[in-house]
Amino acid sequence: RPLAEPAGSLMWVDAQGTETPISTERRAYVHPRLARNGAQLALYMADQDLDLWLSDLSRATLTRVTTGVGVQSYPVWTRDDRRLVFSSQTDSVGNIYWQRADGSGQPERLTDSPNLQMPSAMSPDGSVLLFTETSPKTGDDVMQMSMADGHRVSPLVQTGFSERNGIISPDGRWLAYESDDSGRFEIYVSPYPDVAASRAPVSTEGGVRPLWSRTGKQLFYVSPPGSVMAVDVTPGAAWAASPPSVRVREGYFTSPGNPGRTYDVSEDGKRLLMIKDNQQDAPYRFVVAQHWIHEMRRLAGAKQAAP
Repeated sequence: RPLAEPAGSLMWVDAQGTETPISTERRAYVHPRLARNGAQLALYMADQDLDLWLSDLSRATLTRVTTGVGVQSYPVWTRDDRRLVFSSQTDSVGNIYWQRADGSGQPERLTDSPNLQMPSAMSPDGSVLLFTETSPKTGDDVMQMSMADGHRVSPLVQTGFSERNGIISPDGRWLAYESDDSGRFEIYVSPYPDVAASRAPVSTEGGVRPLWSRTGKQLFYVSPPGSVMAVDVTPGAAWAASPPSVRVREGYFTSPGNPGRTYDVSEDGKRLLMIKDNQQDAPYRFVVAQHWIHEMRRLAGAKQAAP
């Protein structure tokens, strides 16, 4: 997992490509996660801090949440917006912890595993946390942890292939996730919690990092070139969705080396919160020094002649 990413800007982007900047400073944002109230944004900063931060969108302020040693990443909000669940390397390879979202108090460890664990989503009722666990035997697996009952952990999708970024639909019926069992990562949907009952493909030309709209009527994902794609979902007991279409074209930061989701969606589903890497658009500048050896000799001679 890369520890440093380019500095970028946060902005809303609609289906027409219109950008509305969010007035926060340019930082190495990686995992933006909107609270259910829509007023707060949790962020992982992959710069010198490697911590979680909280942005008050109405005031355009940034407040540090975590201060532990090591990487604190992959934030997920609890249903009441009071806590953040995250992966911490303070005392582990990257197990699951949680802490009050306002930064008060101390983080509490929820799991104890020799494997890297990366939270991806909370169930709609807040009773279950989904996360990706990297096992030496089965690779990346979609796992679930009860938020009660002693934080009991059990597998959801676990094979010899990589399955990541599980997320449950708002109505609790469907699990979306990515898998590379076809030879490349694609998005699939299975009934939840009986995920072994069936599986339906969603993406057609590769896809990662699925995300449901708040209504559950759209499912988003990122295509290999970096576009955010969308399918329209027909509510019902059987899975039915439209073919994928481009929602936001490529050109935004997607961090291919980091499996976590790098975007979010507004409450009304009309805008996506994206990270724009301004370094991609900035022209390169070169400073050319001619006859520099003569200048060095001149300065050296002046220094020797000085009393």
